[in-house]
Amino acid sequence: MKKYFVIGNPIDHSLSPKLHNHWFKVNKIDAIYKKKKIDENDLKTIISELREKKINGINVTVPFKKIVIPYLDKLSLEAEQTQSVNTIILNNDNLVGHNTDIAGFTKAIKNLNFNIKGKKILILGAGGVVPSIIFALNKMNVSKIIISNRTKKKAEDLKLQFHNLEVLDWGTISDFDVIINATSLGLNKEIINLDFSKSGNNKLFYDVIYNPAETNFLKEGKRLGNKTENGKLMFIYQAFEAFKLWHGIEPQINSETLETINND
Repeated sequence: MKKYFVIGNPIDHSLSPKLHNHWFKVNKIDAIYKKKKIDENDLKTIISELREKKINGINVTVPFKKIVIPYLDKLSLEAEQTQSVNTIILNNDNLVGHNTDIAGFTKAIKNLNFNIKGKKILILGAGGVVPSIIFALNKMNVSKIIISNRTKKKAEDLKLQFHNLEVLDWGTISDFDVIINATSLGLNKEIINLDFSKSGNNKLFYDVIYNPAETNFLKEGKRLGNKTENGKLMFIYQAFEAFKLWHGIEPQINSETLETINND
């Protein structure tokens, strides 16, 4: 039986095992997928197990998407350009890091029937998936990307990587058409202590968090008369791309898939 893991810290919220194990069953693949909470000093061991074929594939989530890179032999073009890895595969004895978050976010936004071209984007947060979101937004030809992070230096570090970014002090809200919460605030029902009341309505409030399905950030956006969307489809589409890399199969995304990962 093949073994797959998602590694991260925290990891309890992850629905990756539900989704991948469902697809294993549907596609008659003899495999199991589990989540594993690790610390940074556990990385070397688990990556070695992949190299030794004791594990067949790994998904990577916060806070290890960049930290894992030195343990790998090669990066895909997208992983190289974003310095972010969320899927690892052993290919011809080389550990290869891929970034399927870019495709996941792009497909999720296109699925919304929301024309993002030429729009002003405000991103809250600067870690984890943010480089992938910026990369995808640039490809979708948005007009401006503004980033605000509680630790300003992290946002400024991203500006070295993506020169067209504007950095905003945390607590300040600029004009935007789309606001994306890419912080972990909301995983445990925290409130993002920012005032969106003067931002107008008919904007898109997007939260990369998908569990819980409606964070306080999204509730506030909806209360103010905006369109809201969580990260569930992004999560499904990035998993679809990872599954395809590992198994050479495009799993079906249908009502049964969505039902499988509906929150309890």
